[in-house]
Amino acid sequence: MKLLRTTLLIAVAAGIAASPTQAGAITHHPAREAARFIHLDRPLPVRESARTEALEFFWYDCGHSQALEQPLQDWTERHRADVDLRRVPAIWQGSREERAQRGHARLYYTLERLGLVERLQTAAFRAVHTEEQDVTTEDAAADWAARQGVDQQAFRDAYRSDAVGQAVDEAAALFVRYGINELPTVVVQGDNRTSPTSAGGVEAMPEVMDRLVAQDQQRNQQANTLF
Repeated sequence: MKLLRTTLLIAVAAGIAASPTQAGAITHHPAREAARFIHLDRPLPVRESARTEALEFFWYDCGHSQALEQPLQDWTERHRADVDLRRVPAIWQGSREERAQRGHARLYYTLERLGLVERLQTAAFRAVHTEEQDVTTEDAAADWAARQGVDQQAFRDAYRSDAVGQAVDEAAALFVRYGINELPTVVVQGDNRTSPTSAGGVEAMPEVMDRLVAQDQQRNQQANTLF
């Protein structure tokens, strides 16, 4: 039932996500090249950095997002020197899941503000998707965090902060901007993205991400050579 629910949400989200004009036109890369990603014809801006940016769009209540978590952690460890990973929790505005998603997003950004994502991201997936705990309110999220050994007052202060509230709103805007209609989706350097459908399964995504990072670094090397 949980898998069906996630699949249906993807179908609903496809109807309310951004139009190609909002998100930048997308093009499926030719299958003969085995690229297994989607190219944005109009790349979106990324944060200034010498490293490649990877955005992971996820939801704590998505089985595929949970399945990617450990491979993503392993992939991030391999790429600590050359990739900035930025996670973006799912908020599909106008969907019936929006309230719960905003609660999950606030939990994520609270953990991020406290520097606890690496330690507790897997536990958060387990609580929401596997154990079906409701952590969409401040009290429920704070109680869960306390059981993980987090200072409850520090958690509540971060949870209520303007910075966390702004991050939640930004996540909702990013979903529109990137036209996300499947989870998880990883966007590399604002112009190429992969997901279970395009990659051929969750397990295939890290390999595709490796290729996209290598392509971006090759472009940078060529640009530096020209100048």
